[in-house]
Amino acid sequence: MEDLLRIDSIDAYNRLYGFETRHPLVTVVDLSKATRWVSRARFHYGVYALYLKDVKCGNIKYGRKNYDYQDGTIVCFAPGQAVDVERTDNVKPAGYGILFHPDLIHGTALGQEIKNYSFFSYETSEALHLSKEERNTILDCLRKIDVELNRSIDKHSRRLINSNIGLLLDYCMRFYDRQFVTRSEANSDIVTRFEQLLNDYFDGDAPAREGLPTVKYFADKVFLSPNYFGDLISRHTGITASEHIQNKVVGQVKEQLLSTNKTTSQIAYELGFQYPQHLSRMFKRVAGMTPNEYRSSGA
Repeated sequence: MEDLLRIDSIDAYNRLYGFETRHPLVTVVDLSKATRWVSRARFHYGVYALYLKDVKCGNIKYGRKNYDYQDGTIVCFAPGQAVDVERTDNVKPAGYGILFHPDLIHGTALGQEIKNYSFFSYETSEALHLSKEERNTILDCLRKIDVELNRSIDKHSRRLINSNIGLLLDYCMRFYDRQFVTRSEANSDIVTRFEQLLNDYFDGDAPAREGLPTVKYFADKVFLSPNYFGDLISRHTGITASEHIQNKVVGQVKEQLLSTNKTTSQIAYELGFQYPQHLSRMFKRVAGMTPNEYRSSGA
């Protein structure tokens, strides 16, 4: 059975690979300079981690599939995630990484914004593939943080390190936006599949049996993580996956209100709502009027 390695601190990671701990809450590492390696293990992260991999040296598995990473690829992990790593024999890892503890960003602007960097929860084939210019930009950000780590810690250290980590993550967001565009043909297929899955779900009795579908339900159907799927849908269509689901529900309600004599409560239960008032609130938010007002208007 694979070893379970808990990376709950920066020092724990550095000791595992033979790196010096220069700051208790953050480290920047050159993977080619590691003095020790783990061939096969299951990592449980208690810190944020971002790796720029220069060589494919094995398999990284998060969830059900292996990461789609090659040279010049970024993979990210967040606290609470478990990752299976298996290193290929006779292949020395190369690349760079930054790991930072949640305590570094607590009470800061970055701490409030970290949830917006949804790529920390991407998985499988969702890694970020960089151009040469993009890779140089990422390396420049890492160098700036590394320079700061070589200084003595003072009252400015935390703010400067956090600012540069934020800059690094902002560039990753920009490059992911570019990747969504360059993969637009494949993304169009996923959007089309999502629309078909929505139609199939509400054309049958699934709502009454299973309740309202979640974004995760549809993400699983197209073998993507919920965050990546949601970002793909919103970037490609201009509205979120949740809004697509709500619009579909409201469309079903409108059809029922005008073509049947069913009460709002009957319609709500058939569409998977536990409480009719939840449907009424959603309907008014989306349609701008209550179900009864809509039925009376004959719109």
